[in-house]
Amino acid sequence: MTQVPGFGTMLAWLLDHRCLGVEELADSSSDAMASGELRAVLDGRIPDEALLRWLAPVLGFHAVDLFVLAGAEVPQDLAPLDAAAAPFASRMVMDAVHLPPEGRHELLRHVRELPQEGRGSRFAPRPYGPVESGPGGRLMRMFRYRNLDRSGLAHILGILTPTYLSTPTYGVIGAGKKELTPRLVTDFGVLLGIDARVLAGLSGVVLPEPPRPPDPEAVDGAALLWAARRLSEDQAREVAGLANSMRAEPRSGYRLDLPGR
Repeated sequence: MTQVPGFGTMLAWLLDHRCLGVEELADSSSDAMASGELRAVLDGRIPDEALLRWLAPVLGFHAVDLFVLAGAEVPQDLAPLDAAAAPFASRMVMDAVHLPPEGRHELLRHVRELPQEGRGSRFAPRPYGPVESGPGGRLMRMFRYRNLDRSGLAHILGILTPTYLSTPTYGVIGAGKKELTPRLVTDFGVLLGIDARVLAGLSGVVLPEPPRPPDPEAVDGAALLWAARRLSEDQAREVAGLANSMRAEPRSGYRLDLPGR
């Protein structure tokens, strides 16, 4: 089983990948202690919440993904609003990718413009399997923080990418009992909205060749899934119904043959 490198090692890799030096990065912060804190993390110290929040946009990450990579507890303000919205979020994406570009963009605008509702309960994601460890476990946690259950993950990946696995397999991946492959890392990166080369480097996977750019339908589907994290169950149900109604007939199937598949 591939072991997870420490966050300091991953941070060093990310800085090198983005051609950023510690001093250059520290100079972009108003905090005079930033340079020392960065060096301490590179030397193995556990990063604190403030540093992770500051680093995320600098490194091109959603903050929640950087917390997951660091093995840190994700603050509630970075978590999905309502775990009960998960089934509807996956359905809206599965219908949305059948729409023409203008329809997908209209749906995304609608999601972003919906009023923000209050959090009713703490978001506590359940793992896909008994134990989540190794690089696979980190990636599965990223999907959980996109409010995807195993069934939703299996179906969306099967539509947006060439990867179609049984739902229990994602628990096996999360437990580190199934090695990540270049194909898996590439397709996971599409849904996470993370460059496959970055995801591979952080996961210890060697890509045999540069991945081709993801299809527009897949890019829009990933953006919609991310935006849907802010929806309540009722809002997600409404948007899922809207996405289905926008489709041309037939509206019951979810097969999709993206170009290049």
